[in-house]
Amino acid sequence: MTVTFEVEHVLFIRPDVAAVKVRQVYRTSDGQNVGTPLFVMSKEDGKWRLTACQNTPVLDE
Repeated sequence: MTVTFEVEHVLFIRPDVAAVKVRQVYRTSDGQNVGTPLFVMSKEDGKWRLTACQNTPVLDE
């Protein structure tokens, strides 16, 4: 299995807090699944840390 993440949008709530919308693709031998996580990141001690995450699967129609 491989997974790729592609940043689609970043919204800085404060200089040290950002909401990051991502396109996530999991590839397996059975095919691929796509999700659209939203990461809330905060900068602590000079490093960006994941504070909260919500992930929504994208279903084929």
